[in-house]
Amino acid sequence: MRLKTLPLAISGALTGNIIALFETNSIQPLVFSLSITTAVLLQILSNFANDYGDFTNGADQSERTDRLLTTGQITVQQMKFAVYFTGFLALLFGILLLLIGLKTINSSFYILLTLGLLGILAAYFYTSGKRPYGYIGLGDLSVFLFFGIFSVIGSYYLQTQHIESNIWYLAIACGLLSVGVLNINNIRDIESDKTNGKYTIPVKIGKKRALMYHFTLLILSFVSLIFYVSPIINFQIILVLMIILVLLMFHYNKLTKCENRIQYNQQLKQLSLSTLFIIILFCSSLFYLS
Repeated sequence: MRLKTLPLAISGALTGNIIALFETNSIQPLVFSLSITTAVLLQILSNFANDYGDFTNGADQSERTDRLLTTGQITVQQMKFAVYFTGFLALLFGILLLLIGLKTINSSFYILLTLGLLGILAAYFYTSGKRPYGYIGLGDLSVFLFFGIFSVIGSYYLQTQHIESNIWYLAIACGLLSVGVLNINNIRDIESDKTNGKYTIPVKIGKKRALMYHFTLLILSFVSLIFYVSPIINFQIILVLMIILVLLMFHYNKLTKCENRIQYNQQLKQLSLSTLFIIILFCSSLFYLS
């Protein structure tokens, strides 16, 4: 399940719900809990599908001692069942979320259902199937959309029934930080991915440029946070922003010094947890300022 990635899944849905509460002074508790649950299930589905797809496509070899299939802890059929079952749960909870959030079956229901189905398919075909899109460098775009834009805006819409808000800036910030987590994973695996025909962005541009790409992701996410609070900026929010910037730069500095898989995994976990912490800190500061 790769528990270290789950805070990242929570971050997007949490942002949409908290900002809905901040802007409207109301929240539907059941929508909140179901949106978080659905987001977590989609992340777990993505992790299972990644393990399954990389193994069946040959990208994971015996040296990957952190994977269930390469170590023989479970069979391919068992992992395949886990993928399908988790996908079914994600769909079930997603439909329940839409019905409770929208309270009716209308055009918004079908639009959001379509996006949810696309999210499930995206999680599966990232590394699975005959032509996985993650093997041609499109994983970053998928993560940005589904763990940033759609997660934040979708949960916000289900709480408020509108999207007339600067929350788009926060959706962009969440999406960019999510891409950052994927980028660490891809930098770590540059050599093995190159050998096995998995052409991620770091494989295409090299480690040095991939680190600059990572720095750009972090800075743009920070700028997006500034854009959201620009109408209400004051000393307190500047202080919060400075804390966030220091946290991001500390992470980047540590990332540039990574030399082995363990160190990269530590930074992957740190950015995932930091993203959740940043969201909670940032959103909590809004209530304090209001």
